[in-house]
Amino acid sequence: MLIGEVSRRSGVSIRMLRHYDALGLVVPTGRTTGGYREYSADDIRRLFHVECLRTLGLSLTDAKRALDEPGFAPATLVAELIGHTRARIRAEEELLTRLLQVDAAAPADWSDVLQVVSLLHALESDSGGHRQRAVLTQDESAPLPVGALVEALLAEDDPNVAGALQWALVRTDGHGLPGLEIGLDSPDVEVRRRAVTAIAAVPGADASRLLRRALDDTDMTIRGRAALALGSRGDGDALPVLVDLVAEGSRDVEAAETLGTLARGPAAAGEIVAALDHRLSDADSAARLRLAQALAEIPGCEALDLLIRLAQDGDRTVALTAAAILHARDDEH
Repeated sequence: MLIGEVSRRSGVSIRMLRHYDALGLVVPTGRTTGGYREYSADDIRRLFHVECLRTLGLSLTDAKRALDEPGFAPATLVAELIGHTRARIRAEEELLTRLLQVDAAAPADWSDVLQVVSLLHALESDSGGHRQRAVLTQDESAPLPVGALVEALLAEDDPNVAGALQWALVRTDGHGLPGLEIGLDSPDVEVRRRAVTAIAAVPGADASRLLRRALDDTDMTIRGRAALALGSRGDGDALPVLVDLVAEGSRDVEAAETLGTLARGPAAAGEIVAALDHRLSDADSAARLRLAQALAEIPGCEALDLLIRLAQDGDRTVALTAAAILHARDDEH
């Protein structure tokens, strides 16, 4: 079979077939009377073996060794090829991720592209200060790679950098919330804490919906952060967790102040007092003291009646605290 026919049937170009011949990789067995290369069936078989090995990533030199050296052991070479291939795939995946991040920022021109790429590089820095500066010095009109910012925030253990990333995400008008919602489902409690803190900084109904989800988290810190944020927005769903914070002494001063914010609603004060009263039934002295102090933030007759009861508490400190709050109320009136 002449070289042109071999090329047509095998899909290997004539130029490559001549190159194989020059390397001694696939040498045609015969020549025609006119000097043209003539391939035998064994030559064609060897050609297909070469092409098969090349699909595995072998160089032409390694392919020749594999075919010509009887003692050639493929295991080591195949293992190396696997390693090189995995490294190449990782590099390609990283490049694809970077391109998707740039595309998601919707750059208007090459200047925008360069700013996004610069920020992405900075977020990979080992220096927390460098990461923070890169976020804070972004032009407010520049596009932001929201997905990359969310990913960086959820992994960020430097509170200063996390604060800068939260500020940047607030600028995205809630576009980071889908990624932060995924963070709320993380098995890693630290990731969930970062997610709820970032969500709390975002205004709007969508953020409030996610904060209500976080009220059911198994971690008290997460529930507390969500409740404080919701309570400050006047959301009554935060009430049970806020009362828990007061009773358990976890950010109890903030929780009491937030209960005061909720109490400004037309019917909220009575509900809050009822919830505080319910916790008093099985609270120890320290918890009763904190619950009494929280009542100082709640207006209305229901709070007054409960303070009168607490002024008769068996624990002297609780009773004196309730009496002092009652006295202060009398002075206000």
